[in-house]
Amino acid sequence: MTDGVRCMWMRGGTSKGGYFLADDLPSDPATRDAFLLRVMGSPDARQIDGMGGADPLTSKVALIAKSRREGVDVDYLFLQVFVDQPIVTDAQNCGNILAGVGPFAIERGLVRAQDGETPVTIYMENTGQVAVSRVATPGGRVSYTGEAHIDGVPGSSAPVPIAFKDTAGSSCGALLPTGNLVDRVGGIDVTMIDNGMPCVVMRASDLGVVGDELPETLEADTALREKLESIRLACGPLMNLGNVGEKSVPKMTMVSAARNGGAVSTRTFIPHRCHKTIGVLGAVSVATACLMEGTTAFDLAQRGEGSTRSLSIEHPTGEMTVVAQLDADGMVGEAAILRTARKLMDGEVFA
Repeated sequence: MTDGVRCMWMRGGTSKGGYFLADDLPSDPATRDAFLLRVMGSPDARQIDGMGGADPLTSKVALIAKSRREGVDVDYLFLQVFVDQPIVTDAQNCGNILAGVGPFAIERGLVRAQDGETPVTIYMENTGQVAVSRVATPGGRVSYTGEAHIDGVPGSSAPVPIAFKDTAGSSCGALLPTGNLVDRVGGIDVTMIDNGMPCVVMRASDLGVVGDELPETLEADTALREKLESIRLACGPLMNLGNVGEKSVPKMTMVSAARNGGAVSTRTFIPHRCHKTIGVLGAVSVATACLMEGTTAFDLAQRGEGSTRSLSIEHPTGEMTVVAQLDADGMVGEAAILRTARKLMDGEVFA
């Protein structure tokens, strides 16, 4: 495609990427993906010939369309564009990029802004789940200015609270796809869990890791990376994800006791780079594991009390708080999280 395509570049949570109206891109997935690889400059570790930022967190795409589903405002398809491989995958959600969907939908006229705050109900096509995002719209216009702060992003912005419902098993078919709280894979105890994001949760100590190392230190540990990848490849079929060799799921999360008063400390590979923070839905899955007795995270976690639990999931650059509502059986029925977003550029992108 030689003509420019309208695109808004946004930071959503701790990620960044291109937001497109779905109708503006080719309907054929192969043609669409080839275009997006060119847009991002992949495959190339520097992504020098494209818009990507040489990191999985900045090589992301959101496709948004007016929804025909009852009670839903817009449909959102997330696409992860690999940095150094010619791969575009829809195998997962992205709760960070999700934070920009509501503002984008209002800016593009898909949702009419209200005065003060505008709720946007979003159908997540990757997993068939629904989220409700609340966007600041004083005077009927999207505002990105505010006092909300999230770790991993400098400064402050308008808050974008997002509530998730019925996310259990969204990718794997069940909250615990193997039916077990713990499985032994590659000689390591793991909890395979999916409450919006397929995750393999392991005790850091079982892998010879303290759990507070810098991401760069963990990435430089070749033996650790090879071990994590061997476990990930083995867990894929067990989690009903099939061969995950060219997929970005499951996420591999090592947990240890919290260092700064939170619920638990995490280091997550996504899948081959160590996340500088933690994904939104990954945090929801880890928080859920913390609340389930018998998992690899349960005994390490500070879990709080009551039917509403605020769990601070610590990560390399701070924390992310998950507010979990427990049902009568003590299971997580609903989870909410606070994100922010900011419009960076609106124009045309070329491939």
